[in-house]
Amino acid sequence: MFLLVMLAVMPCEALYPSPEEGWQIYSSAQDADGKCICTVVAPAQNMCNRDPRSRQLRQLMEKVQNISQSMEVLDLRTYRDLQYVRNTEGLMKVVDGKLKVASENPRSLNPKGFQELKDKVTQLLPLLPVLEQYKADAKMILRLREEVRNLSLVLMAIQEEMGAYDYEELRQRVLLLETRLHSCMQKLGCGKLTGVSNPITVRASGSRFGSWMTDTMIPSSDNRVWSMDGYFKGRRVLEYRTMNDFMKGQNFVQHLLPHPWAGTGHVVYNGSLYYNKYQSNIIIKYHFRSRSVLVQRSLSGAGYNNTFPYSWGGASDIDLMADENGLWAVYTTIPNAGNIVISRLEPQSLEVLQTWDTGFPKRSAGESFMICGTLYVTNSHLAGAKIYFAYYTNTSSYEYTDIPFHNQYSHISMMDYNPRERVLYTWNNGHQVLYNVTLFQVIKTSGD
Repeated sequence: MFLLVMLAVMPCEALYPSPEEGWQIYSSAQDADGKCICTVVAPAQNMCNRDPRSRQLRQLMEKVQNISQSMEVLDLRTYRDLQYVRNTEGLMKVVDGKLKVASENPRSLNPKGFQELKDKVTQLLPLLPVLEQYKADAKMILRLREEVRNLSLVLMAIQEEMGAYDYEELRQRVLLLETRLHSCMQKLGCGKLTGVSNPITVRASGSRFGSWMTDTMIPSSDNRVWSMDGYFKGRRVLEYRTMNDFMKGQNFVQHLLPHPWAGTGHVVYNGSLYYNKYQSNIIIKYHFRSRSVLVQRSLSGAGYNNTFPYSWGGASDIDLMADENGLWAVYTTIPNAGNIVISRLEPQSLEVLQTWDTGFPKRSAGESFMICGTLYVTNSHLAGAKIYFAYYTNTSSYEYTDIPFHNQYSHISMMDYNPRERVLYTWNNGHQVLYNVTLFQVIKTSGD
C-alpha cells in the first residue's frame, strides 16, 4: 500500500501564523490506483497564542492603552487650561471689585468707568470656550470611568474561566503533541514541491540586497541566525543567538571574514559558512566557532564577477545551498553556454562529487533553490515571479512548472531552502521573509 501525502510545512520558530491555521489532516477518496490521498498542514508552535482568552487579553491591553492615551490628553489639556485661568485670576478680581462697587453705588459708574468695565469683561470672554471644554472633559471622564468598570468585569470573567482549567497542563500537552507531530513530519522524508505559502515578514533591516540563514544541517540543535548585508566586498557577518533575537535586533556578535564575499549565495552548513570569495570562483569554508578558514577551493570553470549572474545581477554567479541530500553549488561555465550547472560538493574538502547540466539559461533565472535533490528555478526576481523550472538530479530530467508565490516587496536577491525547518528564506528589498512549502510525497507503508 502507498500513501500519498501533501505536506504543508510551517516554520518551527515563534513566527505567528494566521488564527485559522493549525494542525490539520485532510483526506479524500482513493484515486484510480487505489492510493489514499491526504494533506497534512503542520503549523508553528505557540498554538496557545490562538486561544480565545489570549485574544481577549490582547483586546483588553489595547483598550487600556487607549484609555491611558485619553487620560494623557486630558491631563495636558487640563494643565494648559488651568494655567490660563490662573493668568486671568487677577483680571477676574478687578472685574469682581468694580461690579461690587457698581452694585452698591450705581451712581459711581460714570461713562468712563463703564467702558473700563466693559473692556475688562471683553478680556474675560476667552474663558468661555475653556469652560465649555471643561464640560466636555467631564463627560469624557464619565465615559472612561464606565470603560474601566467594563474592563474590570471582563477581567473577572476571564479569571473565573481560567480557574476552571489547569491551563499550564493544557499548554504542556499541546506542546508535547506538536513536538510529536513535528517528529513525524521529519520522518516523512522528501517530496516534490507543489506550493508556496504567503510570505511571513520576519524583519525589515539592512540594504536592498543581502542574505540571512540558519544552519541547514540535519539534525541540528543550533538555533543561531546569521545575516550578511550587501553583495559587494562585504566581510561583516552578524550572528544572533536565536530567531527571536534576530527579530528584535539584539544579542548578536560580529564575525569579520578574512576574505570579502561576492553575491548573496551563501549557506551555513554544520556550523560553517560557505561563500564565494570576491572576484574569484573560489569557495571558502569559514568555521564560526574557531573563526578560521578551514578550506578553500576553486570551482573549476565557474563564471564569476557578473559573468553569469541571476537576472538581478549582484555578482550572483555562484550560489551555494544545502538540502536533505547535502551541499550544492549552482553556477555556470563558458563551455555550458551560460546554462545552469549543478554540482554536489563534499562538505569537508569542497571537492565536486557529481555535476549536472540543466540546460536552463542562468541569466533568465531570478533565483533558485534545492529541495530533495531537485533544483527549482524562478523566472524573475521582480513582482509576478513564479517557480518556473525544476531539474531532478536523481533522474537527470527536467520539467517546466507553474508554482506562483507572492513577491511582496518586489525585489528578491536571495532565496534558499532550509531542510531542517522546511521553509524558504528570502531577502526581499531590505526585508527578511519566510515562505512555507507544500511537498507531495509517496510513502511506502509497512503493509507493502
